[in-house]
This record gives sequence, structure tokens and C-alpha cells, in this order.
Amino acid sequence: MKRISLLLFTIIPFLTFAQNFSGQAFYESKTTVDMDNFGNREMSEDMKKQIAERMKSMLEKTYILTFNKNESIYKEDEKLETGAGAGGFRMMMGSFTAGPQYKNIAQNLLLEEREFFGKQFLINDTLTKLDWKLEKESKQIGQYVAFRATAIKTIDPNDMSMARRRNRDRDTEKKEAETVKDTAKTDDPFDEIEVPKEVLVTAWFTPQIPVSNGPGEYAGLPGLILELNVDRTTILCSKIVMNPKEAEAIQPLKKGKEVTREEFNKIVKDKTDEMRENFRGGGRRGGMRFGG
Repeated sequence: MKRISLLLFTIIPFLTFAQNFSGQAFYESKTTVDMDNFGNREMSEDMKKQIAERMKSMLEKTYILTFNKNESIYKEDEKLETGAGAGGFRMMMGSFTAGPQYKNIAQNLLLEEREFFGKQFLINDTLTKLDWKLEKESKQIGQYVAFRATAIKTIDPNDMSMARRRNRDRDTEKKEAETVKDTAKTDDPFDEIEVPKEVLVTAWFTPQIPVSNGPGEYAGLPGLILELNVDRTTILCSKIVMNPKEAEAIQPLKKGKEVTREEFNKIVKDKTDEMRENFRGGGRRGGMRFGG
């Protein structure tokens, strides 16, 4: 592929695009799960396939980013679920998943609706600031030339949306020591997950669409992010419609009790600790309750 100057593609779109253009970007999100590290070691391959199929609707989603020069709304394109699904597990994981997100680039504002175990919150936050490193690689994504950028993202230890299955082989000796230390202890499912301290974020952006925006909380590059890789999740833009005749109005979100990101993470931590105590007590303390 012929090398194209990044500077050229950064300047030209800003000179040729109208100042009040708008658009919609459709994204396909897929998260992989290491089934070899899932469930019991004796689990059959057929059982692993059945579980993977039931989890598919939670791990493969479609999102729509409606944007203009400075603002955007990012929402899941919800589809009618079929089949029995994953029941309570689906409900619990939904409590650790981001809802609709509003970004205002000019005001450095991120608003996120989040339902957490039946209670609605509105998280008032600033835009995620990453120290993006622009790389030399480029590739074609649809009709757009995209350039690669990478960054290291620090993860809040209470951000359960980034929780993942522990590497059992790595933790075998540690777990064996804990088992010997407390053989009477009830198995705690939260011991099976971990929140990484940091993750590598890889983005492919196109200066041909001159908005410093992208899927979810991500922004800050000189062009729309068309592909994003974060840990085991890949988000790929499948379609872009510029200046659509019909699109959702871009307005700040309002639904839920307003909290800061730090306040929300503390709420998650407190309720997660409560759940752990319930599991350790054999579930005899009843369900989770919100005070206030």
C-alpha cells in the first residue's frame, strides 16, 4: 500500500468538511473468553461450546455513535433476545456494563447512564485522557484510510466492567496455599476474577472524518476511531452514514441519580464487598439493598 502522509490526511478534511456536519457510525463489539480457563478443568468441549453460545449475546453487541463536531451519543443497538439466555448471570453482568454515553469534546464532559442492581445512576465525568502514541502503520477500513495509535490505560481497581477471569495456572500455588490455610472457607466466586492494573489500548482512526471521537469513552485522536482493541474486546466500525436525514438528537443524558466516577466506583466496591460476604456466609444474609 502506498504510504500517505498523516499530516496531509489531518489537514485536508478540516479544510473541506462543513463546520456543522453530523454522522452516525455503527460498531460491532466482540469480547473473547478463554474457555480453557472457564469453569471446571473437567468440563467437556461440548459443555464449553454450549456455554459460549449462551454467552454470545452478552459478548457480541452492536452500538451506534451519533456525532457532530463536538458532541456524541453512544448507545447499544438493542435487539430482541431469543432463547433462555444466561438468566441471573446476564442480569449481574449487565450491572457492570456501561449504558448510554454522552460526550462533549469542547466541554471535556462525559455523561454515562448506568443501571446497577436495579438503581439508575448518571455518572458525571471528564473525558478519558490517554497519552496516545501515533504509529506509522496505516490500513484501509472500508473506504477510509486509518492510522494506528496506542496508549496504556490505568484501570481503577473498583472498575468491575474491566473484570476478567484469573489465570488459574498462574495462581495455582497461591490458591493451594489459601486452601490449606482455610479449608472450611466457602468458595468465593469473586476470587475467580481480577481487575487488571492497566491495559493496552490500540485504536485505528481516520482523519478523513475530522471528529476527535470514537466508541464508548474513547476520544482524543485527530479523527474518528474506526477500530478499537482493549484487552479482550474488539470494536469495529461496520458502517458510517454522513449527514443522515434521520438520527437521534444529541442531548446530554439526564436519567438517574447524579454521581461522580469515584462515587460510583465506591458504590460498586461496597456492594461487591457485600456480595462477597453473602457468599462467604452461604448466602444466608439475603439480597443486596441500597440505602438512602
